[in-house]
Amino acid sequence: MDEHEAAQLHHKLQLLETEHRDLDDIINRLAEDPTMDQLQLRRMKQRKLLLKDLITRLRSRLIPDLKA
Repeated sequence: MDEHEAAQLHHKLQLLETEHRDLDDIINRLAEDPTMDQLQLRRMKQRKLLLKDLITRLRSRLIPDLKA
């Protein structure tokens, strides 16, 4: 992986982490509202899990391979 590709991955990682953090804040606030649509809340939680998986995959791609 060259420096340009690594920089792009870092940038995408930052965007995903920001979206994940924002979604977490929204979910926490909405979960306190008893009138909140539970289906919509569940979809937000699923999106948050998807983001977490994407973040994990990107982080692993940024770890250099060790040559044995």
